Amino acid sequence: MAKYGRDDILRIVKENDVKFIRLQFTDIFGTLKNVTITPSQLPKALDNDCMFDGSSIEGFVRIEESDMYLHPDLDTFVVFPWDTKNGRIARLICDIYLPGGEPFTGDPRYVLRRTVERASSLGYTFNVGPECEFFLFNTDEFGHPTTVTHDTAGYFDFGPSDLGESCRRDICLALEEIGFEIEASHHEVAFAQHEIDFRYSEALSAADNFLTFKMIVKKCAEANGLCATFMPKPITNRAGSGMHTNMSLFRGGENAFYDSTRASSLSRTGLNFIAGVMKHIKGICAVANPLVNSYKRLVPGYEAPCCIVWTLSNRSALIRIPAARGAGTRVELRSPDPAGNPYLLFALLLSAGLEGIERDLRPIPPASSNVYDSSPEERSARGIENLPADLGEAVSAMKADPMIRETLGDHIFGKYTEAKEREWREYANTVTEWELSHYLDRF
Repeated sequence: MAKYGRDDILRIVKENDVKFIRLQFTDIFGTLKNVTITPSQLPKALDNDCMFDGSSIEGFVRIEESDMYLHPDLDTFVVFPWDTKNGRIARLICDIYLPGGEPFTGDPRYVLRRTVERASSLGYTFNVGPECEFFLFNTDEFGHPTTVTHDTAGYFDFGPSDLGESCRRDICLALEEIGFEIEASHHEVAFAQHEIDFRYSEALSAADNFLTFKMIVKKCAEANGLCATFMPKPITNRAGSGMHTNMSLFRGGENAFYDSTRASSLSRTGLNFIAGVMKHIKGICAVANPLVNSYKRLVPGYEAPCCIVWTLSNRSALIRIPAARGAGTRVELRSPDPAGNPYLLFALLLSAGLEGIERDLRPIPPASSNVYDSSPEERSARGIENLPADLGEAVSAMKADPMIRETLGDHIFGKYTEAKEREWREYANTVTEWELSHYLDRF
């Protein structure tokens, strides 16, 4: 059942003195974009008649193909929980269409919607619950971000050492005001690092929620005189920020990953799904871990995975099965970080899992011990491969995987790999401060 109708939105805008409505969408890298309109233009927007220049958006189209239309998803309507001096602000997340009325294949939300529809045709509903970590840093005298913090707290600590507690509380309250169900919030392992978990939902809604979450976190941080960053590894020799991604498939109202007759209570469907994800994870890394910086998090010693292995227990593995069973049975993928595009990521994970189910793939045996403690020879003997070591390797794996091209479509696949190869070349050609400090006066 639809959450809002056209008349509902027009009424709420009037009753809440909303002066601006943001029509939001993302580029192929997950950067949130928006066209802002006033209430006088809202009926036009709700009739899908708002046009924008797609040639100005990264990875969209050429200038001679620039006209595109925004089709608001009415169920994404919210009024933001803050006032401006000119009134309140609302938003609608939009799908992107071409002038002829066809969906734009370069729209990341369309890619996920299409993959979800494929799962639905097989009788499955795909639920996702991201666990997002981030850092809160001080700003300088000009309000620019720094990596400076006076926070000295650690995992699950609280005030006075947890100097981000007040900001974290503001974030939770703001999220709840727009309909999020907050399950937990706490200080993370590194100084100035935090995590806020919200309830899982169907994949498209989960991706929308994740982008809304990032926006609210940054807004509340700014209001507290801080800078929030979702950069995966902002500080050397400290834990990085991940986005552990919890996934489950439901069929006929029942969790398809649960089977009480098996020793692990994990169904054959769940094992198939795991195998599919493990088969394609190297190429998926270019989306799940999309930055040069991402791979400085995926190293031993910081509870981030390095090897393609799954487990029923420990947190050193790529995939973990949390203890909850029954309706709560889920697969937790621990490699993604919060810098990626959730629409593309969830679409790829679902597509990989469905392939595992359709082909009855089986994963290698689960790890029962800490993978970090095993030698490369031991891992090789057990069939355990490594995740890509850097962005260049991940993009090469992405280009070699036909499933990824098929899921993303030729347009996004081509634009995305081209941009990430360019990013890797620029980094590889850059002389860093580390090189200067180690080599300049020695050679």
